[in-house]
Amino acid sequence: MHAGRFERNCRALASLASVSRECLGRLREATGIRYDALTRGILHFCSAQRDFDELARHAEAMQALGIRREVKSAAECREIEPVLRDSQVPIAGGVYTPQDESGDARRFTQELARLCTHKGVVFRFGESIEAIQTKSGEVEGIRLRSNTITADAYVVALGSYSPLMLKPLGIRVPVYPLKGYSITVPVEGDEAPTVSLTDEAVKVVISRLGNRLRAAGTAELTGYDTAINAVRCDAILSRIRRLFPKVKSEAVERWAGLRPATPSNVPIIRRTRYKNLFLNTGHGTLGWTLACGSGRVLADLVSGREPPVDIRPYA
Repeated sequence: MHAGRFERNCRALASLASVSRECLGRLREATGIRYDALTRGILHFCSAQRDFDELARHAEAMQALGIRREVKSAAECREIEPVLRDSQVPIAGGVYTPQDESGDARRFTQELARLCTHKGVVFRFGESIEAIQTKSGEVEGIRLRSNTITADAYVVALGSYSPLMLKPLGIRVPVYPLKGYSITVPVEGDEAPTVSLTDEAVKVVISRLGNRLRAAGTAELTGYDTAINAVRCDAILSRIRRLFPKVKSEAVERWAGLRPATPSNVPIIRRTRYKNLFLNTGHGTLGWTLACGSGRVLADLVSGREPPVDIRPYA
């Protein structure tokens, strides 16, 4: 990727992520929403010196863009997350972002839906969308199997499936399903980390969710296939066993899902040529990281207000 384009993409993601973090904090304060949140930062660690040197250079570049990154030695990484002292994987060093957070995205979504229901929002589960009906340059309804729903404004936020719904309207978006996997194992006490971790060697993200440990990673281009590849899940599990030898539980929950990836990793949040149809998709691996900020930008667009960020990178 061209250096200038890479810098623009990083700025766009950092700007939206900053707004998103602020919105999430205000939401948590205003509603008391609970989702196994951890606010101890995120530590990216490397097991090879070459990878650490590259990560440190990247951190310096990010700091030049105003994005806070703290380069840490191997000893400092173990100080931040003491469980790494027992790791059978060597630790060469890492980069720490103390302002970052982690939590259970599924629980957050469920709790948010519950709060919205109390505000009068109606969720229609078990429905299938047959078509987006348009007339005279605007959407006039969403045709379901059971009936047709009408509204003042419509948002396509279907993740990897957004292109399929938009194609009949002549709207093409560069979103492709990137398949990823996760494992979740029960943990207790000090056998698992309490700081969110990213293992740079294998690109696996590790989060403590209350009494569970979740590790997610890998990327497959398999279209819309969501079948679980046990070999890939077992590879993640094997890495977790080496990183945290005290985790002994044999109960493992395996999962696979599709990330809506764009070539630049920058999401698409914009109006369409239909005046009452909007897009909010293509967030890739940063879905929850950018969720609250994307929601804020989208709400401003729909309401005719000025969004808190320059929306051109997301158009």
